[in-house]
Amino acid sequence: MGPRNGFTGRPESQGKTVIYWRLSNLYFWFFALLGSLLPYWSLYLEGRGFSYLQIATLMATIQLTKIVAPSVWGWIGDQTGLRVRLVRFGAVVGSLCFAGVFLEPGFYGLLLVMLCFTFFWNAILPLYEVITLRVLGSKKEKYGRIRLWGSVGFIGGVAIIGAILEYIPITMLPWLLLPVFAGIAVSTFLVPSERGAQKTSAPTGSLKAIVGHPAVIAFFAMNFLLQVSHGAYYTFFSIHLEQHGYGKLPIGLLWSLGVLAEIGLFLVMHRITRYCTVRQIAIGALLLTMLRWILIAEVTDIVPVLIFAQLLHAASYGALHVISVPYVQGFFGQHHHGQGQALYSGLTFGAGGAVGAWLSGFLVDGFDTSAAFWGGAAAMVFAVLITWRWLQPPPEPTAT
Repeated sequence: MGPRNGFTGRPESQGKTVIYWRLSNLYFWFFALLGSLLPYWSLYLEGRGFSYLQIATLMATIQLTKIVAPSVWGWIGDQTGLRVRLVRFGAVVGSLCFAGVFLEPGFYGLLLVMLCFTFFWNAILPLYEVITLRVLGSKKEKYGRIRLWGSVGFIGGVAIIGAILEYIPITMLPWLLLPVFAGIAVSTFLVPSERGAQKTSAPTGSLKAIVGHPAVIAFFAMNFLLQVSHGAYYTFFSIHLEQHGYGKLPIGLLWSLGVLAEIGLFLVMHRITRYCTVRQIAIGALLLTMLRWILIAEVTDIVPVLIFAQLLHAASYGALHVISVPYVQGFFGQHHHGQGQALYSGLTFGAGGAVGAWLSGFLVDGFDTSAAFWGGAAAMVFAVLITWRWLQPPPEPTAT
C-alpha cells in the first residue's frame, strides 16, 4: 500500500495520528501569536503616541493583506500541492519582516512593516485549513477538535502577555512576541512535506459559476458584514475597557474568556450541526452577535454582563467559523478548494475586517468607542436579512 493523503512517511492510521497532532501544534502557536498581538497591539500603538485614526489604519493592515495574500498563496498551493512548504516560507519570512518593528519607525514606516509582515503571515492559515480538511476527509466534524488547540494557544498568549504587561511598559510588547514567532517557525517544520500532487484540470468556467451562485454570494456577504462588525472589537475593545478603568490583566482575561467559550462550542458543535441547518445556526449566531455588541457598548461597567457578552464570542466567531470552513469545501469542491478558502479569508476577514477597523476608527474619532460597537450591531441587522433570504446549504457529498 502506498502513501496516504498526499503526505510522505508512515502507514495510514499512524500517519493520521501524527499529522493531527502536528496540525494542532501549529494552530496552537499561530493563535498564540494572535492572542499576544490583537488584545495589546492597539494599546502598544496608543503608547507610541499614534492617533485613533492612525491606530485604526495600522490595525486594519492585519486584515487588509488578507484580501490579496490568501488568494496568491491559495492559487500557488492549488497549482503545486506544496502547501506545507508555502506555510514554512510564510512563517519564516513573515517573522523576519516583523523584526522591522524593533527599529521603532514612524507611522508610515510601521505601516510598511505591518503590510510586509501580514502579507506572509496571512498565507499560513488558509493553506492550513485546506491541509487539515484533506487529512480529515469525510470526518470533517472533527475539525473543531483540532482547531480548539488554536483557541487554547490564544488564551495562553492573552493571559501570559497580559500578566507580564502589568509589570513592564507596553512598549516592550514586540520583545515578548519573539518566543511565539519561534514557536510558529519550529512547528511548521514538524509537519511532514507533501508530495506535490499534480493538479487535475477543472471544468472550464467552474470557479466563476461557483462564485456567482446566489447562496455563495449570500455566504460571503454574511461573513463580510460579520467581520465589519468585529472591526470595533479587534481594534478598540482593549482601549474601550481601559477607558472604563480595567487593567491590562483583566483586559487579557476578558479576551481569554471569549476564546474559552469558543473552545466549549468547538467540543459540541458536531452535535449541534446534526439537529440544526446551516441557516438556523447562522441566523442564531448573528442575532447573538448583535446582542453582544450592544451589551459591550452600553454596560461595560457591569462586570457580570460584560462576562456574558464575552461568552457570546462562541456564537460571533466560533459557530460561524466552524460552519463556514466546510461550507466553502462543499461549494468549491476538490478543484477550487484552496482558492475558495482564500476567497473566504480575503473577502471576509480581509476586506470585512479592514473596512470594519477603518469605520470604527472614524466613529471613535468622531464620537466614542461605544459608537463603534453600535455600528457593529447595525451591520448585523443587514447580515441577518441577507442570511434569512438567500443562504442555502452546500451540496451534499455523494454517499458511499
